[in-house]
Amino acid sequence: MKIKNICCIGAGYVGGPTMSIIAHKNPNIKVNVVDMNADKISAWNSKDLDNLPVYEPGLSKVVKEARGRNLFFSNDINKYIDQADMIFISVNTPTKTSGEGMGYAADLKYIEACAKQIAEVSKTDKIIVEKSTVPVRTSEKIRQILKLNNSHVDFQILSNPEFLAEGTAMRDLEIPDRVLIGGDKTPDGQKAIESLVKIYTSWVPRKNILTTNLWSSELSKLTANAFLAQRISSINSLSELCEETGADIEEVSKAIGMDSRIGSSFLKSSVGFGGSCFQKDILNLVYIARTLGLEKVADYWEQILIINEHQRNRFSSKIIDFIKKENLEPEVLMLGWAFKKNTNDSRESASIYVTNNLINNSIKVDIYDPKVKEYQVNFDLSSLNPDYDASLVNYIDNPFINISSYNTVVITTEWDEFKDFDWKTVYNNIKKPAYIFDGRNILKSEIIKKIGFNYLGLGRN
Repeated sequence: MKIKNICCIGAGYVGGPTMSIIAHKNPNIKVNVVDMNADKISAWNSKDLDNLPVYEPGLSKVVKEARGRNLFFSNDINKYIDQADMIFISVNTPTKTSGEGMGYAADLKYIEACAKQIAEVSKTDKIIVEKSTVPVRTSEKIRQILKLNNSHVDFQILSNPEFLAEGTAMRDLEIPDRVLIGGDKTPDGQKAIESLVKIYTSWVPRKNILTTNLWSSELSKLTANAFLAQRISSINSLSELCEETGADIEEVSKAIGMDSRIGSSFLKSSVGFGGSCFQKDILNLVYIARTLGLEKVADYWEQILIINEHQRNRFSSKIIDFIKKENLEPEVLMLGWAFKKNTNDSRESASIYVTNNLINNSIKVDIYDPKVKEYQVNFDLSSLNPDYDASLVNYIDNPFINISSYNTVVITTEWDEFKDFDWKTVYNNIKKPAYIFDGRNILKSEIIKKIGFNYLGLGRN
């Protein structure tokens, strides 16, 4: 099937950037990104490209070039489902908060709603592409819903998981390590796979496109995130050991990373991983293992999340204990809210949990992030703890304008502007004694200590 019209349901962190690149690289294909959230679509259509709903370096440039040519954003979901030859499902699959699998299993209600809507609207054959991260065999559930609600249309289902790292998503889309496409081994399934392969080969070398069956593709996404998170939790567990023994985690990490069998990626000690994927996908993997009776497997993967939570709480406790021990003012300046630099995504950010722990100990927190807005900070904290004391939280636009009122600065996101800041000037104006709690180990400790700060990283003495 030659693809002329694509519809993507979901205009979030995956759907928006991915469809922008596909439209940019395939000017002869019309790409419509649809979402029921009118404010989000309005933001994608805004003339102010600096305030798109998703912040990614390089995204605004691609949107500017393709939008209005062959890239469109709309709330008219049914219209563009009907017109599409290929439909990407790129909606949220959060962890279930009730029912069977609560707290572990992925909630597929949005996926299922999309499948039902597609079935009810479609009049012509379509290729349905899972772009959301889903449990193994979700494609079978989608197939059942489609057949139950529309027996007159042939639907071919593909799995095409995303492997994007927020902050570098545009680079990951432009030069992907691999593109994974899973589909049925039937003749029609193979034709559907080739239709999607053809779209990607407009810029991705064919050798970098891996085709598998549906189940392998779905499971590969979950396990890829689990392996990455595993490395982070492993190095974070060693940071505590370093603090107790006098070793330096940065030196240990460098030594480990120089082993070609291991490599240096994801060996940066920090306050813990965040984002929408790692925790959710590991919980899902744990749930799948438990439902299959694989308790030891489930326990192994769940330990990654236990270490991650421990690292956040350990960092919070360091701050709280020092404020009490040194009789410091119970007020901190927190630099960073996004879960990592170069994104405005704060989902599962360590900052949320650290802040909640601090305010639960009556410590006031002034927060600054270059891309996350005040309303998002309030939303994140109230979602975690509806009863949190909002009077102890203050969002500020200029973190250093009242720097003299702080004893304590906490870094929770590795933004370059924090690393490159003139900390010597800050020290001359800050209240003494002055502490920096570097939750990302981005500062050179020997330089910061020489300036005069009391410096506390993670795994560094």
